[in-house]
Amino acid sequence: MTQPTKSTKSQSASAIQRAWHLVDLKDQVLGRTTGEIAKFLQGKHKVSYTTYLDSGDHVVVINARDLVLTGRKMQQKEYKRYSGYPGGLKSITAERLVIKNAKEMVRHAVSGMLPKNKLRDRRLARLHIYEGSDHPYSVKFQIKNSK
Repeated sequence: MTQPTKSTKSQSASAIQRAWHLVDLKDQVLGRTTGEIAKFLQGKHKVSYTTYLDSGDHVVVINARDLVLTGRKMQQKEYKRYSGYPGGLKSITAERLVIKNAKEMVRHAVSGMLPKNKLRDRRLARLHIYEGSDHPYSVKFQIKNSK
């Protein structure tokens, strides 16, 4: 008599359950917090995590303007972009970028912590960043907390 073989069942794409997470960046260090955000977007905190499926959750980030960088990074860290034309290199310090567009600073940091594959854009689409504490997803968190 032979023993039945045991095998691990992989999660199917139709069985993915997406939750909502609220992350408050007020007085939080950017690099440490974005690692947690990337983990939620990938779904690595779930028991049913599968590398080839996009099983991550939605993440709402509030108070992006109040984030903190350690050391003298606010004055020294530069964000650069290049237009492709001669003389088209533009750079801006972190201190000025927080004032101008803090959402882009958070999105850039989270994007750098996600794997560089075809799922990256889908995961970043579930990242919702707000500079203040107001956001339109408060209904999602009230439903989640009431259960």
